[in-house]
Parts: sequence; C-alpha cells; structure tokens
Amino acid sequence: MRITRYTDYALRVLMYLAVCDQRATIADIAARYDISKNHLMKVVQQLNQLGYLDATRGKNGGLQLSRPAGEINLGALVRDTEQDFAIVECFNSATDTCTLTPVCRLKGIFAEALAAFIAVLDNYTLADLTPNKKHHIQLLRLLNL
Repeated sequence: MRITRYTDYALRVLMYLAVCDQRATIADIAARYDISKNHLMKVVQQLNQLGYLDATRGKNGGLQLSRPAGEINLGALVRDTEQDFAIVECFNSATDTCTLTPVCRLKGIFAEALAAFIAVLDNYTLADLTPNKKHHIQLLRLLNL
C-alpha cells in the first residue's frame, strides 16, 4: 500500500494545525513544507468539507482543527482521502484482465494485508503524530521563512 501525495498533504496540514496555537493560512503551510499552494488548496477544501478543519475566510480568517487532535483518527482520515485501495488489478473486477484471477489467492491475501494496514492506523490519532509540539515547531521554523 502506498499513500498518495494527497493523503500525505492532508496529514501534513493537520499536523501543522495540531502544533499551531493560532489560525494558519494555506500560504503559511505551503511555505513551511515547501509544497504547492494549489495542491494544498484542494486538500484543505476536502478536509473542511469532511469536518477535519474549520476554514474561515477574510482578514482574520485561516485554518484550524475542528476538534482536538486526539479525536482525529488516522485510519478514518486515510479512508476519507485515498481514492483507490486497489493494490492489484484484480481488486477492480471491471478492469481485471488477469487470466489467473479465477484460481489466484493473491487478491485475498492483499485484501487481508490492506485491512491490517488500515486497522493499525485505526489505533492512532493525530495527537499520536504530534506528541512533542515543541519539536515540530522547531523543525518547521528551520526553513527560515
């Protein structure tokens, strides 16, 4: 299983907001991580729609978590942001052209592995990713912006 850049960015946004004591802007986050502001805008829009963060427009606006970091489950976040969990071609019967599919056990094994992967993520929250806010803040400031 490989996490997409989209989910990686979603995690970075939420981690940033978890350690930030004030509202942050997309521009702030993009600059600190040296990532595309345009890509981040799409991620933030979905995170807002899904209820992970609150986005306020205007002069005093910005982004903040919609609930405590300890209430944001990583498994749920990955399920919400990943579009395709098809590890192998046979996961999608509409496009499966593998001749071995009728006798192959690989699909079942990969499905079990994927379920285990998500189950492990279900055991963690955003707070588990940011136990020492001070270190995160220091690292983000190393970029000298």
